[in-house]
Amino acid sequence: MRENESTEFKREYTSDIKKEVVAFANTKGGYIHIGRDDSGEKYPLANVTQTMSQISNSVRDSIDPDVTMFVSYETNDDEIVMSVSEGTNKPYYLKDKGLKPSGVYVRQGESVAQASFEQIREMIKLTDGDKFETTRSMDQSLTFKETTAEFERAGLPLDRNHMQSLGIINSDDLYTNLGLLLSDQCPYTIKFAVFSGTGKGEFKTRKEITGSLLTQMRGAFDFLSLSNNLIAVVSGLDRVEQYDYPEIAIREAILNAIVHRDYSFSGSIIVNLYDDRAEFISLGGLVAGLSTEDLFVGISQPRNEKLANIFYRLKHIEAYGMGLKLIRQYYDSLLIQPEILATHGAFSLTLPNMNYQQAQKKTSQIHPQQQKVLEYLAKHESITNEDVQKLLGVKQTRGYAIIRQMVNAGYLQRSEHTKYAYLKV
Repeated sequence: MRENESTEFKREYTSDIKKEVVAFANTKGGYIHIGRDDSGEKYPLANVTQTMSQISNSVRDSIDPDVTMFVSYETNDDEIVMSVSEGTNKPYYLKDKGLKPSGVYVRQGESVAQASFEQIREMIKLTDGDKFETTRSMDQSLTFKETTAEFERAGLPLDRNHMQSLGIINSDDLYTNLGLLLSDQCPYTIKFAVFSGTGKGEFKTRKEITGSLLTQMRGAFDFLSLSNNLIAVVSGLDRVEQYDYPEIAIREAILNAIVHRDYSFSGSIIVNLYDDRAEFISLGGLVAGLSTEDLFVGISQPRNEKLANIFYRLKHIEAYGMGLKLIRQYYDSLLIQPEILATHGAFSLTLPNMNYQQAQKKTSQIHPQQQKVLEYLAKHESITNEDVQKLLGVKQTRGYAIIRQMVNAGYLQRSEHTKYAYLKV
């Protein structure tokens, strides 16, 4: 007899036996002989009963998930043979070390070795499936200060039982990746870049937002609100204040990027702000079976159903699939509409800057007669209908029509001091 990938010898009980059990359960199973030296020669145990008790207690109390159903024992007068089968709930690990390389072991030849992060991820994937949010988090040292505050703000409880029902904790009382996303230790971020102009030529500022996804949601909205200029525009006879981007459109764009991105990729959500547009780029293309046209009519299939459910419970999402449809409604009056670009690995939503588009519309669509009126106002304080008639050589009715068109388009406004006079906006 000799040690190999399925056989291990121990002269006596040592605490390292639990590492051997973990390694065999994580690999292809094997046998541990207690009462033999490294060469396989018998080294009789002084007290088989006491040693058996030490081993069984160690296996039961030191290893997660519960591996006892995969371990059996045979004894004789001076030896114990442990049979360890390959487990079905990998990776098994030492409780005091946690679900990380220092606590997870595998069998390599006749030796025990720490598992790599890649091996641990692969075991989790094979056991839990491909659904990211339901698989076990590799970080089990999570806290939820930010998320608890968010739940309290909504008047909802977040105790251990509710965490389990929401999917933050699984049936083995371990945190899932959904828990990781909502924890203070969430490794994913949102990165902002602000540029001067319509291209990436002149960089102005940048910001990265960290923390729980719920905290990132609020931080992202606050940052975008600071960059969302409020400008007065004239609509008919009314002077109306208008944001560069509708606040609801900004909110829905942020929520869409957070809730629907593919978190199996480690990159950040990217938001680029230009003079004429805002780009929201997240990892992960469309869910299979959906097209970009489907999204704008309200058809949706959440990639992260449990995460979407939590945002829905907190009333950040009012109805599944309505966000992009709602965004488009706010752009009905503009020629340039929000645009979606989806590739295999990324999703991009572009929102036009409404004030920039209105300004461009004024410049590009102005009639030559209207241009003459504006040139006149560049040299004069105001203009009347009679002035327009003389300037353009038109009759009274046509003069009034030109003034009315320019008022409705936001080029002119009625003077508050001189009756029938108009000022340049």
